[in-house]
Amino acid sequence: MSNLEIGILSFPALLVLIFLRVPIGLAMFTTGFAGLWMVNGNAIMALARLKSEAYTTFSSYSLSIVPMFLLMGYFATLGGMSQALFKAAESFLGHRKGGVAMAAIGACAGFGAICGSSLATAATMSRVALPELKSYGYKGGFSTATLAAGGTLGILIPPSVVLVIYAILTEQNIAKLFLAAFIPGILAAIGYMIAVSIYVRVNPGSAGVRAAVPMAGRIRALIDVWPVLLVFVAVVGGIYGGIFTPTEGAAVGALGTGIIALFNGGLTGRTLIASFTDTARSTAMIFFIVLGAAFYNGFLALTQVPQELSRMVVEAGLSPMLVLIAVLALYLVFGCFMDSLSMILLTIPIFFPVISALDFGMSQEHVAIWFGILVLIVVEVGLITPPVGMNLFVINAMDPETPMVETYKAVIYYVISDLVRVAILVAFPAITLFLLP
Repeated sequence: MSNLEIGILSFPALLVLIFLRVPIGLAMFTTGFAGLWMVNGNAIMALARLKSEAYTTFSSYSLSIVPMFLLMGYFATLGGMSQALFKAAESFLGHRKGGVAMAAIGACAGFGAICGSSLATAATMSRVALPELKSYGYKGGFSTATLAAGGTLGILIPPSVVLVIYAILTEQNIAKLFLAAFIPGILAAIGYMIAVSIYVRVNPGSAGVRAAVPMAGRIRALIDVWPVLLVFVAVVGGIYGGIFTPTEGAAVGALGTGIIALFNGGLTGRTLIASFTDTARSTAMIFFIVLGAAFYNGFLALTQVPQELSRMVVEAGLSPMLVLIAVLALYLVFGCFMDSLSMILLTIPIFFPVISALDFGMSQEHVAIWFGILVLIVVEVGLITPPVGMNLFVINAMDPETPMVETYKAVIYYVISDLVRVAILVAFPAITLFLLP
């Protein structure tokens, strides 16, 4: 059996392990280790790579941004920022038809600006917004679908842990990727609000109406979100102002949210230790997946699978747009049974060389950034696509009284919104690249 055949056969082997519920990091590590053993006929290279790969992977300075952004999200929750964001959005939008759901979307977008995780955004905002939605007569499935979709804004609106990992894998500038994600992130929030408006008109009994908040109350609620704006401006402004690097910006953001949580009374000795512990657990999980992916991708590179795939696609003479659409469609399928980080780590080393080899009429850097944003979006669509979108299960666990089928019915509106947005960004790359120098 040739090395190329071993590499190709590793895909079904990996999928079998995933379907057997083996953790994705362990599945990729096991497949990569076994593949190296088979290619070389002994375990010497695999064992040697185990030592070198762990060091070279985790000594990367850029990876230190991950625990900082995670810690920033935990501190932001302790500081009451999620509640402040929701109350502010609700005071301006709550009296409209479907307004409380729109406020939840807006609050998710705001929280996503200080939290780089989709699942964390969904879980945090659900604790804040779900009781409010229910109290104003919003149907269970509509409420859970809204929060599941809103949670996806957590990794699209910078900062984003997944974008950091993509930048490391493709050797792109993290700051430029963050900048490119802004307009697609704003379009996502607007698209979701339009989906809410359409849903409540198609299903008139799905949402209640609350009284309008006086202007004085709106101003007070708006003032309460100053900590979020302060942290966002400090981090993003500092990065693009050249004051510090994205990694340093993450540290500044974690420190800033920590100080705010301390003054708000949410940060105590007990919650500080809990935040550090949760951050360490999440970081360890992410880093193990990164290690497993590095091992598996190193094995694939040795078997020449990515290179051969790129060569075959180029020689086939297919339209670059057709290839891109096919790749994005595969991500939608993968999203039904894998989390976003795992998909990025597993597939980017395979698909990125293929896309890079095609001519889209722009620079290689712009292609890489455009492709990264598109992948990030379709990966998140997969997290809310029935029947096994991960965000749907996270939200449903917080509202077990709502049948999952009701969430499925409502979330379709948000999935359609996402697909329309992807089509627009594919057709008009300038929208994504507009802010780039």
